[in-house]
Amino acid sequence: MKVRVDADSCISCGLCVEECPEVFEMNDDKVCVKVDEVPEVVMKACKEAAENCPVEAIRLEE
Repeated sequence: MKVRVDADSCISCGLCVEECPEVFEMNDDKVCVKVDEVPEVVMKACKEAAENCPVEAIRLEE
C-alpha cells in the first residue's frame, strides 16, 4: 500500500506523525511521507492516521 499527503490540505496538526512515525514525519511545518511502500507491520497505524486526519489530507492507495 502507498500513502500520499495532500500538502495543500494538510494543516500540520501532527496527529499522523504521532500515530505512525514509521511512515510520517514533519518537514518544514508540513507532513511528509518517508516510505515508498507502507510496511505491513505498521499498516493498521497508517490506516488509523488516515482515518483520524481532521482535514482528510491522507490518501491510501492499494
